[in-house]
Amino acid sequence: MRFHHYGIEVNNLEESIAFYKKHMGLPEESRIFFMGEELVFLATNDFRIELISNQHETKNHHLCFEVVDLNEVMNGFDSNKKIEGPYKLQNGWKTVFYEGPNQEVIEFLQVKP
Repeated sequence: MRFHHYGIEVNNLEESIAFYKKHMGLPEESRIFFMGEELVFLATNDFRIELISNQHETKNHHLCFEVVDLNEVMNGFDSNKKIEGPYKLQNGWKTVFYEGPNQEVIEFLQVKP
């Protein structure tokens, strides 16, 4: 398991992309659409931020860890702590979200089949 990204929900996606490019030097890595939201990954080396287009007042953040086998991770967690998923994204990634001990959102992501 390794850190994959930190996800941030934002009101203005393009403004946020410009900010992180200008001030943090993070180039755009990829864009995908998932469940009605546009997701943009900005990355350099092993550091990645996921910007999530969200027009709601409430903003959520999450930590994401890349794993080799998503099913193995899911088998180790209490199913009552699952927030949502598992999902398969259009780029082939598989993901699931759990609640941590302090109500933090933790995503687990399998990027390789």
